[in-house]
Amino acid sequence: MMDHRTPTTTSGWDRKHIVLIGFMCSGKSTVGKALATLLSVPFSDIDRMVEQRVGPLVPFFNEHGEEAFRSLERQVLLEQLAAPRSVIATGGGTPCEGDNLTAMKAAGVVIWLDVPMPALMPRIVRAGGDRPLLLGLRGEALERRVTELMHARSDCYAQADIIVQAGAPVSEVASRIQQVLDFQAK
Repeated sequence: MMDHRTPTTTSGWDRKHIVLIGFMCSGKSTVGKALATLLSVPFSDIDRMVEQRVGPLVPFFNEHGEEAFRSLERQVLLEQLAAPRSVIATGGGTPCEGDNLTAMKAAGVVIWLDVPMPALMPRIVRAGGDRPLLLGLRGEALERRVTELMHARSDCYAQADIIVQAGAPVSEVASRIQQVLDFQAK
């Protein structure tokens, strides 16, 4: 299922970045890679690019705090938005910080990979403790924190140009997005 919205910019979707947003473990990186292949454009993963600069995120978060991480994340995001067209996977909180979402929308089409909580929680549990904002949480405490973060971010995510229900297999989600982008480019 897709929610198609009116583009927030005037030039064609086919000349802009495709920016994937959504909660952690929603498939932004895996769908992003598949979509970039389908569209024959480069793929960028903001979290991996930040890691290339500072090393693993959890120790960086613990030592320098979320504010330092968000500052570096924004710097990397703006660099990618200024680069040639690509598919960009953001971190879960990236669009909700400062005016990041405005910058994303100015540079491309923003797509929310929306995964229902019953499908999302097993993905988060499988990912283990590699998420700084969920570090050390298990069971009900983990589910409570995920619910809190999702509630805090959902209004931001809902401002996307396109909303994709992303509980399906990666290739199916990427193909659906490609179809919508092809339609919008006409």
